[in-house]
Amino acid sequence: MSESELRIDLAAAFRCFARLNMHEAVANHLSVAVSDDGRRFLTNPKWMHFSRVKASDLVLLDADDAASLAGGKVDPTTWAIHGQLHRRLPHVRVAMHLHPVYATAISTLEDPTILPIEQNTSRYFKRVAFDTAFSGMADSEDEGARLVALLDGKSRLMMGNHGVMVCAPTIGEAFDDMYTLERACQILVNAYATGKPLRVLSDAVAERTARDWESIADFSIAHFEEMKKVLDAEDPSYRD
Repeated sequence: MSESELRIDLAAAFRCFARLNMHEAVANHLSVAVSDDGRRFLTNPKWMHFSRVKASDLVLLDADDAASLAGGKVDPTTWAIHGQLHRRLPHVRVAMHLHPVYATAISTLEDPTILPIEQNTSRYFKRVAFDTAFSGMADSEDEGARLVALLDGKSRLMMGNHGVMVCAPTIGEAFDDMYTLERACQILVNAYATGKPLRVLSDAVAERTARDWESIADFSIAHFEEMKKVLDAEDPSYRD
């Protein structure tokens, strides 16, 4: 995809997350690599509400050049997390870091595992990395590097007492993954709230379901494209 197309899709993702009430005031960030080496990436400008982000608002940064931050165009935590990710893992094209309510609630548990109790939760069976060493806002390059190292080949990081990060090859796949992860955590929180024992699926069934999810990337992309059509019908200004 061209940079202009990536700008439109990333702006759409911001608008969609705002619609889904998965934003956090004017914090959190999404990014997409635009260069072949993965180091030049687009992200949201400092402290702009997700519901207002347009394609032209997105800031182009170079993960190898801290000077690209001149003028304070982005939040320090954006550079700490996404700058380190795109510099250290150039194969990662898209990264999304949010504090959605249910996923963040699960991240605060002593055991933040997303237990496979149905189809959505099974998508994450043994496919999430965990950070249990929250020590404040991730606003330094060292902290960003630590978080990136924790991924260790996985594409999702449950950031203990903090939130969640998802990585994917495309914006559509990352969007759907974040959506389903939050839905999975919502289901799990509600199941925990009953106070009754959970019927956890067997490892074999959970693994088979997770693999089924991995075979339908086109489903994820279609979900995102449908959400863009909703935006286009109601407010296509994200494309500007």
